[in-house]
Amino acid sequence: MGRRKSLEKWVAGMSREEERMARKSPEKGTGDSRNFMLHRMQDYSSYFNKIKCMRFKRSGRMRSWWPEVAREMKQPQQWRHDFFWSYTDEPHASRRRQILSQYPQIKQLFGPDHSSLLKVNLVVSLQLWTAIYLHNARWLKILMVAYFFGSFLNHNLFLAIHELSHNLAFSNPLYNRWLGIFANLPIGVPMSVTFQKYHLEHHRHQGIEGIDTDIPTLIEARLVTNIVTKSIWVLFQLFFYALRPLLVNPKRPGKWEFLNFIIQIGLDSSMVYFWGLRSFGYLILSTFLGGGMHPMAGHFISEHYVFNKKEGQETYSYYGPLNVITWHVGYHNEHHDFPRIAGSRLHKVREIAPEYYENLESYKSWSQVIYCYVADKSIGPFSRMKRKLSTKNS
Repeated sequence: MGRRKSLEKWVAGMSREEERMARKSPEKGTGDSRNFMLHRMQDYSSYFNKIKCMRFKRSGRMRSWWPEVAREMKQPQQWRHDFFWSYTDEPHASRRRQILSQYPQIKQLFGPDHSSLLKVNLVVSLQLWTAIYLHNARWLKILMVAYFFGSFLNHNLFLAIHELSHNLAFSNPLYNRWLGIFANLPIGVPMSVTFQKYHLEHHRHQGIEGIDTDIPTLIEARLVTNIVTKSIWVLFQLFFYALRPLLVNPKRPGKWEFLNFIIQIGLDSSMVYFWGLRSFGYLILSTFLGGGMHPMAGHFISEHYVFNKKEGQETYSYYGPLNVITWHVGYHNEHHDFPRIAGSRLHKVREIAPEYYENLESYKSWSQVIYCYVADKSIGPFSRMKRKLSTKNS
């Protein structure tokens, strides 16, 4: 850190006039050494951001940063122009077979978590009560409560729907579907049934072009190419997440989608009719804010975006405190390896088979993930692993 501080101090020592003249210099590296360093520091800044974004090792200590800067300076970072392509099968099925052959007792963890019913009822009731309580509040107060409170509840319900899409509340899939529709109510937009349909394909065909709608479209990747557009993309990523399936892999809605739609519109209409637009607005704001520039929304990026191709990973886990209120979705490698294990028991997979997970890169902060995604110019929508549909997969 001493070298970086000395560089910053050197540049900071320039007067405003010198800095103004340096910026007008037609040629980088000409003029006095301070002019040269000003331009070089602009290049260094991207590398320092990159080093900031390096994931911590399991010991919590950050890797040495200066050798990385030296290597990076030889090959300046550029925006990617294509996805990462894999010519092998997704890694989870093979790892699942290896783990089960070595630790067959993991099968005892399979099955639903019946406490899910109570959890969903508590969160739905609390969120609807909060919406009714705010029916006469000012919009500024509604906005603040939505971001610092309601967003956590609605994102919790979104991840409850994720859990229910794997039938992890009841043994009967029908009961899970009904509970998912119920958990959908405070979110304000019907999505539970449709989400299950596409999410299960994400597991079966991870990264496969034209099927896995979790991967950004080519249009997104080509438009989202700088800090401003990435910030906008993160802020509105729920909209991209919802509209992408209609472009990539459209499906005809069935009777359950219509049922989900009718029930949701009934709740929304009742909320507006009895309590006014402010109550309904609170629910929508809670959904929108919780899926954008929000700590809990970091999992959308952390799960499968490739920050370092050298690692050879395409799924990443998060081992931080927010797992407690996100149905442990952070244990994402464990979840993809064993989607039939409820989130509340996924930590036991890592405890039973630590050698399969301790050497994998992981995160401890979803907020840091969002910051790195926006600040690091080498990361963007192209930073995803894709594969072609093979005869075996089809």
